[in-house]
Amino acid sequence: MNGRNFFDSNVLVYSDDKGNPEKQAVALEILEQGRLTRKGVVSTQVLQEYFVSVIRKLSVPTETARRKVELFSRFDLVTNQLEDILAAIDLQRLHQTSFWDALIIRAALRSNCSRLYSEDLQSGRRINGLEIVNPFA
Repeated sequence: MNGRNFFDSNVLVYSDDKGNPEKQAVALEILEQGRLTRKGVVSTQVLQEYFVSVIRKLSVPTETARRKVELFSRFDLVTNQLEDILAAIDLQRLHQTSFWDALIIRAALRSNCSRLYSEDLQSGRRINGLEIVNPFA
């Protein structure tokens, strides 16, 4: 892995998805590389989305999901500010993405990431030097 790598919430969610072992293995490998190289980045938005998704969709116990949020917060953590929200609004308009995806893109750009790992965005697309990669494709 060269450069910093931003992890979207679906990468974190798949790390708990025992019903999808191929994607789980990929997610665990990417997250481990991010941990070992200290180049992994998440945002508070990603942590929130992860928590809600795993307790609702995967029935992960709340206590376990909370502990995983604590562990994932050891990556470099981006906390969204007002200027991020405004920049995300501009990104949404410019690139025709959802606001929530634009906020993820903004967090990755602000934290100087070269790669954004996400299943939800268009893989191969570049936005202001940020490469979007679907690790599960």
